[in-house]
Amino acid sequence: MAQVKPSFGVRAGMSVAGMRGDAVTSLENMLDFAEDYITTSDRKGFFAGGYVNVPVGNIISLEPALHYSQKGYELRGELNVKGMEFLGANAKAKLNTHYIDLPLMVKANIKGLQLFAGPQVSYLAQADLRTTAAVLGFNVFNKTMDASEQFNRWDAAITGGVGYQFTNGLNVMAAYDHGLSKVDANKDMNSYNRAFKVGIGMSF
Repeated sequence: MAQVKPSFGVRAGMSVAGMRGDAVTSLENMLDFAEDYITTSDRKGFFAGGYVNVPVGNIISLEPALHYSQKGYELRGELNVKGMEFLGANAKAKLNTHYIDLPLMVKANIKGLQLFAGPQVSYLAQADLRTTAAVLGFNVFNKTMDASEQFNRWDAAITGGVGYQFTNGLNVMAAYDHGLSKVDANKDMNSYNRAFKVGIGMSF
């Protein structure tokens, strides 16, 4: 029988990430919020990195990967910046988190169709909180602060999805990351990372 060798590849794509649980409360020591006037939304970003696909059977393979990934979330509405309460009408805060993701996926390849799932460990490289506020269309407040110390440096998740491998090495995928670790540094609030990703890759 011919030996099937590991393949290497690169992958990049877009992501829509957010936090679920007590996400707003996790930053209460940095910002003041007016109750019942805050809405949250996910952050659009990207991810990119490389992977190694190691066959362990006719259709099964293991695929460790290393990705840079943007995550975070946004707050909008009656957001009162400490000391600047009069700017609350049109304020916005955006949390930008930058992670190094290390997923290890078990992948089934059935005539090009790929199904995969597995654990993922992530390291938080940086977290920035940008707060802006506008009055009558004019930006009157713009501040960015380092929020890294407010968050747990390590995150654990389960990731899974579906893809397709073309014969020329090109592949496409869609995946969902379900965070299992509390993201706040003290681990006393139920806030977890969530992300949906779509990407394109090339195997060599």
